[in-house]
Amino acid sequence: MQPIYLDFNTTTPLAPSVQESMQPYWAEHFLLPDQEHHGSRAIAEGLERAREGVAEMIGCDAFEIVFTDGGTEANNLAVLGLATDCPPGHMLISELEHDSVWNAARSLQRAGWDIEAVPCGSDGVVVAEEFTVRLRTNTRLACLQAANPVLGTLQPVREVAEACHAEGVLVHCDASQMFGKLPVDISRLRADTLSISGHKFYGPKGTGALYVRRGLVVRPIRFGESREMGVRPGTENVPGLVGLGTAAQLAARCAVEAADRLSELTDRFVFRLRDTIDPAVEVACETSPRLPNTVTLILPTAAHHLQRVASPLIVATAQSAAPADEMTRCLAAIGMAPPQIRGALRVSIGWTTSQEQIDRAADLIAEAWDQAMHHR
Repeated sequence: MQPIYLDFNTTTPLAPSVQESMQPYWAEHFLLPDQEHHGSRAIAEGLERAREGVAEMIGCDAFEIVFTDGGTEANNLAVLGLATDCPPGHMLISELEHDSVWNAARSLQRAGWDIEAVPCGSDGVVVAEEFTVRLRTNTRLACLQAANPVLGTLQPVREVAEACHAEGVLVHCDASQMFGKLPVDISRLRADTLSISGHKFYGPKGTGALYVRRGLVVRPIRFGESREMGVRPGTENVPGLVGLGTAAQLAARCAVEAADRLSELTDRFVFRLRDTIDPAVEVACETSPRLPNTVTLILPTAAHHLQRVASPLIVATAQSAAPADEMTRCLAAIGMAPPQIRGALRVSIGWTTSQEQIDRAADLIAEAWDQAMHHR
């Protein structure tokens, strides 16, 4: 049986138009954009078109986009690059943040920074007031993701940003899970920096960007030849970044239509599961505002067993061994006990997911669940 890929929050396939746009830059346009050669002009223009494509996707100016090698570097650059010129102070980070945000913050903690976790509720949403009440006179930075990849929950970035800005506190937003699923507008989010990861929205792996609000100084965390407005050194991954720009244009053009279709398919998946197994099948944070493509099921048996029985399905489950992975951390943050976490199965669908795949996935999970119940 052909595999059914339902793990699009982890990574997405390269869109055909993205692959096509990258092709000339592997061999034909192989020069660097700043070489003193007439052929380098085409490379420089290709990079600038890519920068404009990413800027268009979030509604900013092209000079506010710094290319990176992915979302992890973008998060590191925001956290560490904003902290460089500050004396050690206080930093707020939601419990739900990605390891690339948390580990960057922990490196600052060793340099004297006070890092404070902001909890979320059982609904998987951080209440904006939880940030507000923790602000101090020496708070320098607050970090809140736009959407959680495990629970799918959308976070109140704008409300947190407005409260923080009123106290002179900067806000970083990891928005990597939003693109290709919902429209993203930086003027609505109001974050000072925002991270982007290409392979989350049908672009190439190893590409990303950091939005840096105009006038804001972010210091480099790597050192070498000055590139990317002096923020990031190193030779540009020209084919990859051209592909990132194409993927960004695609995401901007298709976001609204994609959101509607993804929502229809996830609703169909949950309805079919409940109709087949049990009307009481639990969906984590079901009543919260969520990404239209994400469903995390909490089933009454170990998810890894269901995954083994329903072997054609490619979905996400929590890692049982230490250290805790992102899925385990996020489910624990909303108050789930270890047995519930072991029964968690995340399904995240994408642009290429068909109705037939959704129906077959629900049937496979139902068959695996039935088998598990009979072998208890």
